[in-house]
Amino acid sequence: MRFLNEKEKARYMAAQELGLMDKVLSGGWAALTGAETGRIGGWISARNKRANMDKSNQKNGQEKA
Repeated sequence: MRFLNEKEKARYMAAQELGLMDKVLSGGWAALTGAETGRIGGWISARNKRANMDKSNQKNGQEKA
């Protein structure tokens, strides 16, 4: 059995969230259009940005305490 790395997990999470999982499972990643692939990339980027902001806010909050 093959385990997914963090990037692969994020891609599958994005596909699920965007309603593209059926297309990915039936035809693979190559079955997606450029626009769909871009939506997945945008979803991942936004998620990473939020995570980085959360970490930054936690760090700043700890320094003030």
